[in-house]
Amino acid sequence: MAQILMILSAADTLTLADGSSHPTGYWAEEVAASHKVLTEAGHTVRIATPGGARPVVDPISLDERGGVEAADAAEFKAYLESIDADLSAPLDLPAVRAADHDALYLPGGHAPMADLAGDARLGALLADADARGRIVAALCHGVAGLLSATKDDGGFVFAGRGLTVFTDEEERQGGLGDRTPWLVQSRLAERGAVVKPGAPWSDTVVVDGNLITGQNPQSSVSTARRVVEALASA
Repeated sequence: MAQILMILSAADTLTLADGSSHPTGYWAEEVAASHKVLTEAGHTVRIATPGGARPVVDPISLDERGGVEAADAAEFKAYLESIDADLSAPLDLPAVRAADHDALYLPGGHAPMADLAGDARLGALLADADARGRIVAALCHGVAGLLSATKDDGGFVFAGRGLTVFTDEEERQGGLGDRTPWLVQSRLAERGAVVKPGAPWSDTVVVDGNLITGQNPQSSVSTARRVVEALASA
């Protein structure tokens, strides 16, 4: 079966537009639901972070403040506890190779905006994976991590590619709103990506060749399932 590298942010804070520090981390549903779908399909999922640091869960992703019902939060929390050994000792991102994995998978939470979006080591890994035709999958704010992938001439590796992402409208409706330091959808479009958003909060997945992207937490299961389907047909 396939080897999948799940890349998580190591950030626990995000500097907002006003310069204040906002607690953040990975979004519980996006990691738990995706990991479950991928492993139940028989694939091996390895977790990596910048520096091999233990990632933290965004507290509101397990709270009604984040629009998460108590029963769902309990389910996500229990699943994350079941994979705590992997979360506690992630691989060091610079030490992993695209050649050793069939797919890369980047879940969200606002944390990737703080570190992954500008991580040159991640960018090199994503560029190598894409050049090899490996599956590159990203979900919600995890799609911000794609911004790290630049060509030698400064161009964006994923320019001209179709994708979806947590939209500017969703950020205004239920994200950080005017406090956000930048808007991921707008930044990706500025870099040349062809953003194909669904309706706010819809379960939306966009597939462009080996690039698979999901729009928001509601798209977690569908995104992981599309990765499973792509691996089966590879």
